Amino acid sequence: MRLPGLGGWSEDPLWASFYDWSVEHPQLGGLLWRLGIGSDLRRLYRAAAEIGRQPAGARILDVPCGGGVALRGLQRDQGVEYVAADIAQTMLDRTMHAAGERGVADQVRPRLADVEELPFDDGSFDLVVSFTGLHCFPDPARAMVEMVRVLRPGGVITGSALLNDTGARYQPLRMAGRAAGLLGPGCTGDDVTRWMSAGGVGEVSLEISGAIGYFRGVRR
Repeated sequence: MRLPGLGGWSEDPLWASFYDWSVEHPQLGGLLWRLGIGSDLRRLYRAAAEIGRQPAGARILDVPCGGGVALRGLQRDQGVEYVAADIAQTMLDRTMHAAGERGVADQVRPRLADVEELPFDDGSFDLVVSFTGLHCFPDPARAMVEMVRVLRPGGVITGSALLNDTGARYQPLRMAGRAAGLLGPGCTGDDVTRWMSAGGVGEVSLEISGAIGYFRGVRR
């Protein structure tokens, strides 16, 4: 059963707007993150900053791009190709609006795409980012396979997820998210590191911040 009034991802749910707002307001949003999910919002900012370190000519895939929160890491005139992929057109529209406000729309290419069957060639991206995405996917293991597939050797995959093994304190949040149709089956931190390693990703790291796990690795 889906909770009334929240809507699924294709309907631009209220949660998506709240999430975007919280990320763009470090003080109040940071307080809400600490109280609600025990997480340090600054950790997200540090992870997104990797986008801004990519050299001119690099190709970046952001999936799911959602409302474009990862765009905070993209620099004006950076000279990269930033592919914002999502299964919902409403999310792509939100991302492009955010890109326009940040003055980086000339580098952003929206693309409707299912993360479980990405329409991109093998090894075609230098950086793949997936913030707060794995827990939304129906098959997160398959999603990881696809995200690694499109990453070139030496390229970086990084992102975050609401994990299933971060304690009973956050179980009501996970249950509510699934009831609202916003969360999939999710995964544990061990799942994430195992999937990455099995896919040929080395230097795997996982940092827990409250209910959220931040992962990073380099394609071998």
